[in-house]
Amino acid sequence: MALYKVILSYDGTEFHGSQRQAVKRTVQGVVEETLCELGWIGNSVLFAGRTDSGVHASGQVIAFRLDWKHPDGNLLRALNALLPHDVAARDISQMPESFHPRFDAIARTYHYQIDCEPLRNPLQDRYSWKVWPDIDYVLVQKTAKLIPGRKDFGAFGRPMKPGGATIREVYRAVWHKDGTRFRFEIIANAFLYHMVRHLVFTQVSVGQGKITIDEFARYLQEPNFSTAQGLAPPHGLNLKEVLYTKDKLIK
Repeated sequence: MALYKVILSYDGTEFHGSQRQAVKRTVQGVVEETLCELGWIGNSVLFAGRTDSGVHASGQVIAFRLDWKHPDGNLLRALNALLPHDVAARDISQMPESFHPRFDAIARTYHYQIDCEPLRNPLQDRYSWKVWPDIDYVLVQKTAKLIPGRKDFGAFGRPMKPGGATIREVYRAVWHKDGTRFRFEIIANAFLYHMVRHLVFTQVSVGQGKITIDEFARYLQEPNFSTAQGLAPPHGLNLKEVLYTKDKLIK
């Protein structure tokens, strides 16, 4: 019986989040169904983190124990032969028994994609938020520079448990632009519930001139959560990578 770590990629459009639910289709549910076909008898596959309904992942990490008598590459191929079309195992490796994909992670990277076009683009709309009027790239870049550091992000999300801490350390927050496409990249030790989507929505509000950078800064100085900021839709969000070593951290 070995402990396997798998990097998982999925299109979240048709999933009700990553965490298993009784009747709704989830990533954990379909992964566990697939593993059962391969002889898995465990109770629960471990995930590095939860993703909401509609959120995608290209670097989710899962772990499970399995009695597999063949090479790891064969297991990777077997998983991909049985998983549904919107889930794929990208990499596999055996880990020490003490490994936990969530508790051993030191940081996570999320990307959020925006397309600034006046007309719909069916080839992009599944994976990006269509925003119009256009946003000011210089303004959102200046706003993003306020985010990194160890701060109270209580204005941008709630803790997973009632009464939990809202202080998080953000190592990197930056916007990239390619034509009409914008991508927000953020790396942090952990995230509050909906934190990335609230941060994106509020920065877009700055970029469209609806609020000022000073008003954004006030949310960091007065971290009282308010839904008045709004929430960017889930389909633009991607769990890009889970980090277990410090070499990829950018401060």
